[in-house]
Amino acid sequence: MKPSTGSKTLWSELLPYEFNRRLDECPIVYLPLGLCEPHGQVSAFGLDTLKAEWLCLRTAEKVGGVVAPSMGYHIHETGYHARWLEDEVGDENPLMTGIPPAIFIHLFLYQLRTFVNAGFRKIVVLSGHSGGNQKDLRLAAEAFMKRYEVEVWVRSDPELVEGLYEGDHAGKYEISQLMYIRPELVEMDRAGLGDLAGTGGRLALGSDAGEANPELGKMIMEACLESMVEAAARMKSESQTAVKAVTVPIPRLSYADIEEIWREVSQQADQWVTANPWPSQSSVSPQSQWKPYERYR
Repeated sequence: MKPSTGSKTLWSELLPYEFNRRLDECPIVYLPLGLCEPHGQVSAFGLDTLKAEWLCLRTAEKVGGVVAPSMGYHIHETGYHARWLEDEVGDENPLMTGIPPAIFIHLFLYQLRTFVNAGFRKIVVLSGHSGGNQKDLRLAAEAFMKRYEVEVWVRSDPELVEGLYEGDHAGKYEISQLMYIRPELVEMDRAGLGDLAGTGGRLALGSDAGEANPELGKMIMEACLESMVEAAARMKSESQTAVKAVTVPIPRLSYADIEEIWREVSQQADQWVTANPWPSQSSVSPQSQWKPYERYR
């Protein structure tokens, strides 16, 4: 039986019998990832989280499954972020919810544990914060999947529309997205505040942000949603087929199980995308507030 249109999808809002019904109908859980970071003077800090939530909710409404509580903290400052922040934010306070890679990836493994112990065997992870962070999550997901018969599908939203639209930071792409899903959170006439002392400056606003419009945002978000729905529908079909086959149950995972995976993943820290600058980046200035984060260990 397909879930009815408009039925609750948020884990936090479901009663036990509703949760179990949705799990039986479609054993997919969606994890929206984002953070608060500056998107210029014109946009809300939580753009990344808001678009990930929107896509996960709409996909669950169309395909089924449960939307887990959003993660509003993400990897920032370290590695390639450091030079970017020097260029885009400088010495201003970015007012962001960034946390170190090891903290985030370690917690991510425990989130996967939560999902498996709840009965999910298909896990969709969508990050509205991109640039390379999602690659480190995929590394952790691969280590997890080597041990347990589950699928962890990790994408950033620009990856959903690769070849159709080019992602950016607080530019034509991202500002258009927010204009479409939450227009009340964009005030383009505030751009001039960046020229006033004490406001924080331009705060990483993209050079083409003035070209953003809700019509483009609708096209981008609908294309992202189409990709998400296609992936989720495939997972749901595979799950229904697996029910008919003989499968080995997964015992409830313990802390020790996750720590074993974490030891493997943490040994690869030097290879994390978020741990080092991009080869094309110049070094962070010695006097910059971001210099200590340039190379993460």
